[in-house]
Amino acid sequence: MMYIEQLYTKCLSEAAYYIESNGEAAIVDPIRETEPYVEMAAARGARIKYIFETHFHADFVSGHLDLAQTTGAQIIYGPNARPAYDVHVAEDGEELRLGALTIKVVHTPGHTPESTCYLLRDENGKDHALFSGDTLFVGAVGRPDLAVKSERPLTPEMLADMMYDSLRNKIMPLADEVIVYPAHGAGSSCGKGIGKETWSTIGVQKATNYALQPMTRAAFIAEVTQDLPAPPAYFFEDARINMQGYERLSEVLGRNVRGLSPEEVAARDDEVLVLDTRHPNEFERGFIPGAWSIGLNGSYAVWVGTLIPIDRPILVVAAPGKEEEAIVRLARVGYENVVGYLQGGMESWATAGQPVDAVKSVTAREMLDALPAPLLDVRKPGEFAVGHVPEATTFPLSNLEQRAGELDPETTYYVHCAGGYRSMIAASMLKAHGIPQVINVLGGIKTIREAGAALQAEEAVSA
Repeated sequence: MMYIEQLYTKCLSEAAYYIESNGEAAIVDPIRETEPYVEMAAARGARIKYIFETHFHADFVSGHLDLAQTTGAQIIYGPNARPAYDVHVAEDGEELRLGALTIKVVHTPGHTPESTCYLLRDENGKDHALFSGDTLFVGAVGRPDLAVKSERPLTPEMLADMMYDSLRNKIMPLADEVIVYPAHGAGSSCGKGIGKETWSTIGVQKATNYALQPMTRAAFIAEVTQDLPAPPAYFFEDARINMQGYERLSEVLGRNVRGLSPEEVAARDDEVLVLDTRHPNEFERGFIPGAWSIGLNGSYAVWVGTLIPIDRPILVVAAPGKEEEAIVRLARVGYENVVGYLQGGMESWATAGQPVDAVKSVTAREMLDALPAPLLDVRKPGEFAVGHVPEATTFPLSNLEQRAGELDPETTYYVHCAGGYRSMIAASMLKAHGIPQVINVLGGIKTIREAGAALQAEEAVSA
């Protein structure tokens, strides 16, 4: 019997996998919380035998070490992996038994030198599914610029050259009906142009994936290395953590999940960043002066990793009952320097008579009526180029902090994004950086379009 389940973590656009046969289970690319895997195996009466890692992940801290310590399962990496802890480094082509199934190690360097896919064969030895990690996505392939720095520096072009061979010699010869189970879906920064589906087949990918179309090696290298956006700053730190090892999550939470009184929060060190994880609609009505809004309802961990240095002390503000979730999701991406959370949330802060700031929000119609007031579009440059308000200035959120000094503290700025999540992050950051007159546009470009604005398409022009 064969059982496969995809466990998708939306905020990371990450897919882990549970595979089971005859009471033996394997986990592919687990996230840091191990309970879902342990509980699933226990409920199904199975024992976790293997933990397969497709590579040293850059976008999250893997749960492989905690899971191995909890279950006794063996961690498997492919060739070229040299972690600082005990694992089985498999050879290319090596086969491992899982109940009645066989899992073949398929070394596919390119995304990183150790990148490896795992080919699952059924009870009859027929190829059934490829767990492709960050080598092959739906509609895309892994970016070749995220390898951990080593004694042998590898350029993106060198890794792309490896990927050309991996795709054409190892993956494309597989039968069309073989299922492709990638490690990421749309929204991940581990590849460009990843499709919205979270699985596919070899045949469909050969027909539709741009990187699998006929082209020369030189053309392939040029295609996969061009127009790569800068990776979030935390990526290389997470890859290093996954290579070197880390503290158990239970120990991290025991230290970080700590309630602080309003008085303790008010007396915090200046280096401590107040991270308000409530919904933007709640944040705008009242928040601790200087706090940044990055809500749990969006790509929370990714934006934290993009905007906040991994070693900066963080103090969490959360909706009641969401404090531990906010801190766990920080730990998923290696953010463990949390000094605690505001006990009782913003209600306790206000009751204690502490100062409260707010953000004014307006409708798209009100914003359009206020033009030519300065309008900052904090979407990505590519989004801006597709269609924007003609009077808007592109001011991407990812480098907003570096550019905040370009703005005039005496000027009122309107800020919008695609739907309202990023614009509230931007408004909070600008206020924290001494730009007090920031107005958020509710609903972003969607509502601006609905209000009848004539959008302009062109190349993005920065301020």
